Amino acid sequence: MAFKVAERGAIAPFIVMDVMRDAARRQAEGGDVLHLEVGQPSGQAPERVRLVAAKALMAEPLGYTLALGTDALRQRISRHYAETYGAAVPVERICVTTGSSAGFLLSFLAAFAPGDRVAVAAPGYPAYRNILTALGVECVDVPVGPASRWQLSVEVLEKVEGRLDGVVVASPSNPTGSMLSAGEVADLAAWCEQQSIRLISDEIYHGITFGGPAATVAGLAAAPHAVIVNSFSKYYAMTGWRLGWMVIPPDLIRAVECLQQNLFISPPTLSQLAAEVVFDCAEELDARVAAYRENRDILLTELPAAGFGRLAPSDGAFYLYADIAELTNDSRAFCRRMLAETGVAATPGVDFDPYEGSRTLRFSYAGAAADMAEAARRLKAWRR
Repeated sequence: MAFKVAERGAIAPFIVMDVMRDAARRQAEGGDVLHLEVGQPSGQAPERVRLVAAKALMAEPLGYTLALGTDALRQRISRHYAETYGAAVPVERICVTTGSSAGFLLSFLAAFAPGDRVAVAAPGYPAYRNILTALGVECVDVPVGPASRWQLSVEVLEKVEGRLDGVVVASPSNPTGSMLSAGEVADLAAWCEQQSIRLISDEIYHGITFGGPAATVAGLAAAPHAVIVNSFSKYYAMTGWRLGWMVIPPDLIRAVECLQQNLFISPPTLSQLAAEVVFDCAEELDARVAAYRENRDILLTELPAAGFGRLAPSDGAFYLYADIAELTNDSRAFCRRMLAETGVAATPGVDFDPYEGSRTLRFSYAGAAADMAEAARRLKAWRR
């Protein structure tokens, strides 16, 4: 007797996880690996966060919280928007989530129906495409490149054929690190509102910028129906704590709450208790951003000598996206060979762009400066 496998499960893999598996296998066999593939901060969460978690672990019952999250954390997130952006975000519009991953799932389920069409940038974060596909929503890949600084814009979106029901935008972006200006964010939000297109703003790399601060959609009068997704994983260095949040428009609050109740019950309690103090750890967190800048500068200086000279602007996040068309037209095979022959792990561009990604790859510089320098040294020697 044959059992069927649902079509919604037949989505593309998250290839960076495959690279991590290959890197772990190499290490298990005694080889060394320089991890430039995975997009997570090295080291631990801030010390204050860990101390609060340790105390809560011994003293608190750690039962379920309200589906939308603890009142205390939601209030602190609301205050964060006032302090950081000067934006008034009512507590009732904030939903704490199990990482930004749950935020994307909840927002896509609440905002889009099967058959709807949602635009995403190509290259862009692969989970957008894969979650939308699993939900029966058509993912409309919109090619972006140097001409638009690797970002979606009103001009780019107006050229898309057919109707759009949603747009997902990320600034800073993964994999390119490119950013939209405050004016561009406002224009895009206003255009989506005028066209009755639901805007999903991925702001998980806010805080990690190397020029001006990133602009948020929160507080924009022209964007009353936009959804914002953020995370404690990147700037706040709480990746494994699996915690994020959403800013939800009024028309989606109840839908998101009901979905959260049924899919997740509530976000992780210990993580929520600990996260209340992470907003007060700016000195420690900003020191990490300074380290990312140092890592970026090392790679920007050294990678061109290794043949990786065509790089997207890395205005934020902790990635460099390299055009390797002069080196290969098979980025997966290239990355496998690079790992095997140098121990440097990177992510092939096909993870982010199903069309042009065979000629690109992504380096993550979230690790130690010594690893960046050593990776550059090995790659230069390899390419000679």
